[in-house]
Amino acid sequence: MSRRNDRGSSRSINYSASPLLASKTPMWRSKFIVASLAIAFAGLGARAAYVQVFGNDFFQRQGEVRFARTLELPANRGRVLDRNGLILASSVVAQSIWAIPEDVDKAHPKLRELAKLLEMPLSDLKKRLANDDKTFVWIKRQVDAPVAKQIAALDIKGIYQRREYKREYPEGEAAAHVVGFTNVEDRGQEGVELAFNRQLSGKNGSRRVIKDRLGRVVEDVRDVIPPLDGPDLQLSIDSKVQYFAYQKLREAVQTNKARAGSVVVLDAVSGEVLALANYPSFDPNRRRSLSGEQLRNRALTDSFEPGSTMKPFIAALALEKGLVKPTTPIQTAPGRIQIGGSSISDSHPHGVLTVNEVIQKSSNVGTVKLAMQMQPREMWESYAQAGFGQKPQLPFPGSVSGRLRPYKSWRPIEQATMSYGYGLSASLFQLAQAYTIFARDGELIPVSMLKTDAPAVGVRVFSAENAQAVRKMLEMATASGGTAPQAQTMGYSVGGKTGTARKQEGKGYAENKYRSFFVGLAPVDQPRIVVAVMVDEPNNGVYYGGLVAAPVFSETVQQTLRILGVQPDMNVKPQIVTELVEESF
Repeated sequence: MSRRNDRGSSRSINYSASPLLASKTPMWRSKFIVASLAIAFAGLGARAAYVQVFGNDFFQRQGEVRFARTLELPANRGRVLDRNGLILASSVVAQSIWAIPEDVDKAHPKLRELAKLLEMPLSDLKKRLANDDKTFVWIKRQVDAPVAKQIAALDIKGIYQRREYKREYPEGEAAAHVVGFTNVEDRGQEGVELAFNRQLSGKNGSRRVIKDRLGRVVEDVRDVIPPLDGPDLQLSIDSKVQYFAYQKLREAVQTNKARAGSVVVLDAVSGEVLALANYPSFDPNRRRSLSGEQLRNRALTDSFEPGSTMKPFIAALALEKGLVKPTTPIQTAPGRIQIGGSSISDSHPHGVLTVNEVIQKSSNVGTVKLAMQMQPREMWESYAQAGFGQKPQLPFPGSVSGRLRPYKSWRPIEQATMSYGYGLSASLFQLAQAYTIFARDGELIPVSMLKTDAPAVGVRVFSAENAQAVRKMLEMATASGGTAPQAQTMGYSVGGKTGTARKQEGKGYAENKYRSFFVGLAPVDQPRIVVAVMVDEPNNGVYYGGLVAAPVFSETVQQTLRILGVQPDMNVKPQIVTELVEESF
């Protein structure tokens, strides 16, 4: 019954009662709507095809600009080793702190603690975080691992860490001028680090990734290109010799209240540089507030008038030209000589001296009399062949060539003064290399900062006989009656020459400022090493090279020969000499 009533009621609906239902819809409207929908879907399809197919490269680039990043994978810088494989420089992992300024709460209570850990004022930290437009800013590069852990524990939003490499130098200030250091970007700035920067650096790798707005890596978009680590570099330096030479030099500078000093130790067989030390120095691990005085590699960058250390070259040239023999007598009385209206004198009169004794007692008058028998060209050629006036063949930046003026411009007085080391200039390293002529029986040998196993092949300057004769003169200079008895070394025979030169000041020479130096070799019969020592402006009552520089030579020679395993060639102790022959300068 109810079903029939329901059917009846449905049939009785009157559509005409509603004006909307009663009105007749135009056919074009339906077609228009369907067509519009079709066109819209077609447009969407076309746009999708353009984005996905035809214009894909453009949109891919735009997406990469916004989210894709190429991360540099730094190569591990090669280690610097000494000749025995001990580490002089190496890279260790260090975290660098960076931030997204807009994400950091500037009022965060832990910012003060963060600034304390970074050892910077809170105001400086807030200043770096002040620019909200930046999405990346460095806070501090290469912090120590314990500090990085404490910073991570603070968990400050917007503060992040990035892994980098930090250079460490185990030998500290002793080898600072040899090894040098790198900057925060791991690029060499001084010393070997700069000279061999390209070789040590290796080649960085890369990783292409997609990052979110917080800098987090979402996914890799291509294969990782691994970094190529730099190879290790093995130097000729012996870290034990280097450390000992530096310690003795520092003691001499401090004891004599000097301004500075340098030591060079060369292997007379291979030409390798075993030590190159300067004082004052610096700690390459802590480089805040460094001065030029500390950074300067004085052994290579400072040139000076070498004084009496040039006299053995005049004696050797006189022997080479057949002008004299080692025993030829030379009258030096009354202790002075007139050259072109100028007077050259000895510290005190000696009378008649043999050529041997001229070098032993460092007579200016005797040396000038030898030199004036030669032509200026002959002296100039001999000095040039010994390396004076030419830059040492070392990769170090800043090496000087010194000064050796053309012989055609020499006046007689200049030829005379150049015979005993005034009127030309050289670095301590040039002096050390020049003395390899006497250590190698007349041959000047090339030098190397890298380890080598083969004996150096030299260039002949003097005959072996004459070089050996001068070597005996150098031995006499360190014996009783010579200018440097304090150069004598326990267990080893030594030979060398003192030098004491007034420092130039303006157009003249300072009254009370000197450079004291000593250059020598050991053992005398078969020299293994050449050692050169320079102390700048000793100011504690003594300034002669035999008193200031010779003791450093003695101690350095003894320790170096022991380290190299050279057998002692003397069974007696050095003589205790109380009288020192003052050198002329």
